[in-house]
Amino acid sequence: MKTEQTISVLNDLLHITNDRIEGFEKVEGKIWEKYPDVKGEYDHMISQSKIMKIELINLITEINGQPQDSPSVAGALHRAWIDIKNSFLFANVESTLENVVFGEKAAIKAYEDAIKSGSLSGRSLEIVTEHLKSIKESYHQFEKMEEYKKKE
Repeated sequence: MKTEQTISVLNDLLHITNDRIEGFEKVEGKIWEKYPDVKGEYDHMISQSKIMKIELINLITEINGQPQDSPSVAGALHRAWIDIKNSFLFANVESTLENVVFGEKAAIKAYEDAIKSGSLSGRSLEIVTEHLKSIKESYHQFEKMEEYKKKE
């Protein structure tokens, strides 16, 4: 039973990681047009998310689980809502940035919940804890951009 719970938690995190990748790839151009100095960091976040995805898939397969390698339904709905919002003339870089920050907050909560669940141990707990650290760093980068834009 513990293995099934671990697989389920890891698959949830895999969905979240796929949501992050799709979300980052969808908004990247809008952010660098206004904040060109963050392009390198942004590219790093995308690459890091792809590595996290591979690590999660490996953890799942190592315990004979089947990776559910797709974005979440909630993430897809959120991105659809962002697309609708961005289709209007009032959509701007700031609202795009706010959506990224919102997504990063959701990812942090999902990872924290996974760690608190008690379903992870050993190597999986270690890797998920490292992922959480990376996501928090990403969140703080976007938070800094939000603070910067408020000063403009």
